Amino acid sequence: MPRLFSLIAIFLLVNLFALAQDKGLETDSLRLAKIRHTSKGFVFTTYDGNYELQIAARLQFRFATPDDQNPLNFDDFTNQNTRLFKINRSRLKIGGHAFQPWLKYFLEYELGQGNLLDFRVMVEKVPWLKFKAGQWKVEFTRERFISSGNQQLVDRSLINRAFTVDRQQGVTLYGNIDAGGIANFNYWTAILTGTGRGATTNDDNKLMYFGRVQWNFLGREVPFSGGDLDFSPASGLIAFAAVTNTSPYTRFSQEGGGALEGFEDGLPGQYTINQYQIETAFYLRGFSWSSEFHRKHIIDNLSTGTTTLGGYYIQAGLFPFTISNFFPKKLEIASRFARYRPDLNIEENNQTEVAFAVNWFFNGHKNKLTAEITRFTFQDLELPQSDETRLRIQYDVSF
Repeated sequence: MPRLFSLIAIFLLVNLFALAQDKGLETDSLRLAKIRHTSKGFVFTTYDGNYELQIAARLQFRFATPDDQNPLNFDDFTNQNTRLFKINRSRLKIGGHAFQPWLKYFLEYELGQGNLLDFRVMVEKVPWLKFKAGQWKVEFTRERFISSGNQQLVDRSLINRAFTVDRQQGVTLYGNIDAGGIANFNYWTAILTGTGRGATTNDDNKLMYFGRVQWNFLGREVPFSGGDLDFSPASGLIAFAAVTNTSPYTRFSQEGGGALEGFEDGLPGQYTINQYQIETAFYLRGFSWSSEFHRKHIIDNLSTGTTTLGGYYIQAGLFPFTISNFFPKKLEIASRFARYRPDLNIEENNQTEVAFAVNWFFNGHKNKLTAEITRFTFQDLELPQSDETRLRIQYDVSF
């Protein structure tokens, strides 16, 4: 907590100092800056627009039974009688720009766990060539990059744990190239340390390399947000992304580097990970669609063995009032199917998820209530099939 208050103090002092030093400012404090509240929280902006400070907070309350987390193995199906209420996320976000509107900064802090999640500086002067440095969620998958507050269901799918690259530290070039019509593309290319959130060292002399190309085939970018709350004209994308990395880890999460089931905690440089994914998304006047198809090759450099993982999900949502006026405008329904195979060489090993959710938007994603029911089915060559049905209710509010 002291670190949190120090960070807030630093950002406030930097911006206040900029206000005081900026030539030509009026002495009347009421004319130094304008204050307003937007979707980015409370926004303080100087009269010339060269300095801006945004402060927002988000709370996420959740009820779940019989468990909140996705099952990881067959032992997780034995506990069928638990119920829990919890504050699942409590976030503080600080962002804005300094000196010029195109020189931006952002940080995000998880209050409940005491983790500094994001801290980055962005140079975004021209749309086709932007630069970012710091720590952030790598744009490898749309599902993971979309904020947990803008998800269409309560949380991400069954396959997210195995395939996300999550937060990393490094630098990236990115942008949007719009030549008119269907010639509209986004790209990202990054060099990263490859040891996860909060890492201060690398285990070897190898880095993580990431690239993503996204074709906006209807000439408009699809926003990184779950569902078409703006009832927008048709927009769609097809994307390909790939990552390569050598480290002690076979997976990443908000906690940093870790190990997937069936893999031991690694030694420096033990695992080389090569993975790719193909992604689609489509929005049209309240209807939304998204999908991801993944392959991940884990090479154990000590045993020279290779394991290939596979998975995919498809997800769709709809505001039913677009079909019939009988339904209220604030109601959205959504569904998802996901399948994960921990080893493609063992065909009988399958994990599936079928989920259905309803959203009630009091004020878009900034104030919403979600109810979700999910059915998990695990199959294994040597073990009997295991099933679980989970119920979760979540209230998410930002201010």
